[in-house]
Amino acid sequence: SKSCLLRHFSSLGFWGLVNNAGISTFGETGWLSMEKYEKFADVNLLGSIRTTLAFLPLLRKYKGRIVFMSSIIAYFALGNGIYSMTKAAIEKFCDALRLEMKKFGVQVCIIQPGNYARSTKIQPPVSAEEIWDELSEDEKAAYNKEYVQERANFFNNILSKGSTNGNEVVDAMVDALMSPAPKARYMVAKLKEKALVFVCALFPTVVMDSVLSYALSK
Repeated sequence: SKSCLLRHFSSLGFWGLVNNAGISTFGETGWLSMEKYEKFADVNLLGSIRTTLAFLPLLRKYKGRIVFMSSIIAYFALGNGIYSMTKAAIEKFCDALRLEMKKFGVQVCIIQPGNYARSTKIQPPVSAEEIWDELSEDEKAAYNKEYVQERANFFNNILSKGSTNGNEVVDAMVDALMSPAPKARYMVAKLKEKALVFVCALFPTVVMDSVLSYALSK
């Protein structure tokens, strides 16, 4: 139980908390049920908040560290807007928390991996057939099977290009926990991915939308 855990750590000391839990799925906005949105918000966002709130008293007491697993997908979405949404929300939660914790000597770090799908297996290859079967009649009328297949192929192609060097992300997590001066954000990504984040963060939305539309059309 929470009280038992807190009692245990109160005597031992408590230094670091890593919020790593996350689930991913693929699908355009109308393809996903409200239940799925609620599940993703519950695991990816509220799950991390629950854990943080539970351990906050100990982290303040021991001037510890809190590490959150975000993603470069917090900046843009390419077929997985539901995952992107939860990561963008986690980023804002961390931004508020980081400023508030400074006065207690608690440091808050965000890890932003690029595509490590082949390392984490967070997202299995998607099946166009399964997606189509789960669509409502309204969505089936708005789209067609070929489009769903195209999107699935596009997304599976991205997954297949994922890095297998998951140790790079682990190294960033260790640095966030152990470094005397940890960074607020660790972006662990390929140059191409960092360039896309740069465009999304600094260019007007119309430019970002053009770049992403181009990427989606490939």
